[in-house]
Amino acid sequence: MAAPKRGRSASAQSKPGRSLAFILIAIVALTGGMFASGHTTPRLGIDLAGGTSITLQAKADQGSAINKANMDTAVDIMNRRVNGLGVSEAEVQTQGTSNIIVNIPKGTNSEEARQQVGTTAKLYFRPVLASEPSTPAGQSPSPSPTSSPSGSPSPSGSPTASGEKASSSSASPSASATTQGRAVTDALKADSNPSPSATPSTSASATPSAPASDGTDGGTAALQAAYTKLNCAKASERATAGQNAKPGEPTVACGQINKVWYKYLLGPSAVDGTEVKKAQAVYDTQTAAGWQVQMNFTSSGAKKFADITGQLAQKQQPQNEFGIVLDGEVVSSPYVSQSITGGQAEISGSFTQEEAQSLANVLSYGALPLSFKEQSVTTVTAALGGEQLHAGLLAGAIGLALVVVYLVIYYRGLSLVAMASLVTSAILTYVLMSLLGPAIGFALNLPAVCGAIVAIGITADSFIVFFERIRDEIRQGRSLRPAVERAWPRARRTILVSDFVSFLAAAVLFIVTVGKVQGFAFTLGLTTVLDVVVVFFFTKPLMTILARRKFFAQGHKWSGLDPKSLGAKPPLRRTRRPAGPAAGSVDPKEA
Repeated sequence: MAAPKRGRSASAQSKPGRSLAFILIAIVALTGGMFASGHTTPRLGIDLAGGTSITLQAKADQGSAINKANMDTAVDIMNRRVNGLGVSEAEVQTQGTSNIIVNIPKGTNSEEARQQVGTTAKLYFRPVLASEPSTPAGQSPSPSPTSSPSGSPSPSGSPTASGEKASSSSASPSASATTQGRAVTDALKADSNPSPSATPSTSASATPSAPASDGTDGGTAALQAAYTKLNCAKASERATAGQNAKPGEPTVACGQINKVWYKYLLGPSAVDGTEVKKAQAVYDTQTAAGWQVQMNFTSSGAKKFADITGQLAQKQQPQNEFGIVLDGEVVSSPYVSQSITGGQAEISGSFTQEEAQSLANVLSYGALPLSFKEQSVTTVTAALGGEQLHAGLLAGAIGLALVVVYLVIYYRGLSLVAMASLVTSAILTYVLMSLLGPAIGFALNLPAVCGAIVAIGITADSFIVFFERIRDEIRQGRSLRPAVERAWPRARRTILVSDFVSFLAAAVLFIVTVGKVQGFAFTLGLTTVLDVVVVFFFTKPLMTILARRKFFAQGHKWSGLDPKSLGAKPPLRRTRRPAGPAAGSVDPKEA
């Protein structure tokens, strides 16, 4: 009779060291990365580490009333702005009928959050009619700004615009502190080798006037006087320039380039910011052009954008530029050389990562339905949260101690496997939480701590399922080594189903909630995934190795696998059947 095939079972039992080596290497690599990054502790939420609390008061705009619907919409937009990935643990909530409280945990860039959270993001694309640097009081005027744009269509005929403006002394203004010539191009086909073109110049002292084709009355005395008088070097004048301008009328505005403020004369809005369907910051790896902001327009916005870029491309600098005006300030004034069709465009030219992401973030999340005034900014202490954390950790320690005591009493030697697995899971959880803080903005708050404590029970339950399956096999009369391998497939199915249910609940909770509850859901989901990793790559291989040791294999009474105490059946073994009495003979007992 052929011997049973045991190749698969022998292979599964013979290489448990690989799995243990894998998880050991992973722990060492993650721990090394944690120390290399300098973030050796998890980032704490505002309830544990303190932070900044901002109180915003709503102001009714024209056509927008302060009501529950608008306030709820504003809270939702602010939440998405400050919690870009959903786990940075900032809190945004209403207070009364007209106030919104924003709590930003320590470790977050609170200044940047303050700038974004209450920004109304009223965005307009306005053609530039004239621009020049504002001269601070007591200084001589700067040289007349000139520019040298260059651009040509790509071989396929797709519209493009590119090129670098001249040095800082002659650059046409753009509204970033580091920008020196930002071009608007077709997002799909950009010409990286533009041909040179003429070099027009614009005198800084020239009286601004708008061509008739612009449809603006830029030569009116009032507008000329406002533009001539405007000094963007003064903060008081920058704060009021262009703030009350109507979209359909020309206006003046301020913008900054290389730490120099420029003043602009702008035509009526050609495209409204609401026509931007999506904006995102991307890094150009193909041409090494640096950070860019890509924009997708709605169908109506695409047509308007194609019309205005087609008109501007026929003009000379700076009237081939359009100003991107955000809340009355020119944040960029890129130029174009041809009409940009297709509803996709990108703004490129000396963006830093922070500038590109900040602009894309505000554009993507839309405009607030109301304007907000910053009433107060206060620092929040973590005294109360620290006391709650101390109480929570004490409760967790007591619960963990009770679990360990139960494991030792009931499973004896097997409790060492469970405790080693718990320690491995705890190390992985701590290291990942420390790394996820700077990586995705994860902040550990009190609900997140609760999620980690709940995970202790989930992890211990997986070990118990495996141990009980092994014991069932021993009760059937099998020795330990085959009992471990036969018990694993049954335990594995139960563990995966149980962890899947826990992870599904955590995922749903994370998606439908915000703020602190998301911290609980995120931690619960993370620890559930780690439970599967630890059971598959640590607990199971460790049990395979221990099954070969005499202490466990022979069922020592302190191993937790004593067949006698488990009420095991006699060992399953094949015995030869004794021969019966010969025919015609008489059994001695019957004689």
